[in-house]
Amino acid sequence: MLAFVKVADSGSFTLAANQLGVSVSAVAKAVARLEEGLGAQLLVRTTRKIALNDEGRDFYSRCSQILNDIEDAEESLKKAGDSPKGQLRLSLPGLFGRLTFLPRVAEFNRRYPDLVLHISVDDRQVDLIDRGLDLAVQVGQINNPRYVTRLLNRGKRVTAASPDYLNTYGAPLTPEDLTSHRCIASALFPVWPYLVGDKRIEVVVQGPLVLTGGDAVREAALLGLGVVQSNWWTVGQDLAQGRLVELLKPYAVEGQPISVVYPPTRHVPTKLRVMIDYLVEITRVPGAEASPFALL
Repeated sequence: MLAFVKVADSGSFTLAANQLGVSVSAVAKAVARLEEGLGAQLLVRTTRKIALNDEGRDFYSRCSQILNDIEDAEESLKKAGDSPKGQLRLSLPGLFGRLTFLPRVAEFNRRYPDLVLHISVDDRQVDLIDRGLDLAVQVGQINNPRYVTRLLNRGKRVTAASPDYLNTYGAPLTPEDLTSHRCIASALFPVWPYLVGDKRIEVVVQGPLVLTGGDAVREAALLGLGVVQSNWWTVGQDLAQGRLVELLKPYAVEGQPISVVYPPTRHVPTKLRVMIDYLVEITRVPGAEASPFALL
């Protein structure tokens, strides 16, 4: 199984052999014996590449889970003080991964140098078991009984603009003031919500740009092209470093929840625990109390 998974991951018998520290022929024979025992071909071999067929993809996901379970069982027997080792496979939303997680990943690597992260980027709510993932960070309401869900943060919808824009056009003091400002609307969010007292209102914004994608909206704001509204994790680093200035703070509404999900297990592996703790740490709103892992 291990030889088969390594070949599927790398697309090469040679690379798989290098990773396992054995000969290419040993890997090829191991995979051949596996296929013979199953009575099914798992890999499509051509002169240019090696790929999984339909049977191979299904068997690959099951093998990955089994090998992860074996690794977790071995790790659970080690002393609690041992540094977590092995591989951790996770999926992150694009902007969250690039703007919140990756800028902090060096610190995680320093804390846990023997843990190798395999990160995929996907804005959809992925099937962890089918993809052979240990955990995923997902945005929005999650109602999937197959997984354990741990809320990281709800944060808020942040309205912001660059210092250059504010020097030229001034700052809106109320949500209604936005109607006279150059607003950069998202194609997905053409109406911006706010809370005035205990009443939720919506402001239809207009401006020189309507963009699709949070990354483009953020970039336009950094260029001083207008006022934006976005998720807190999209602009959090820019606010902290002064590249953007938060506006209309008293009127901010709660944003979409962001959560970590993982398949249920009787024993939470150390590698999974330290990653969840780290995600809690880097998504904590400044000044808010830490949420203990025990709430899982």
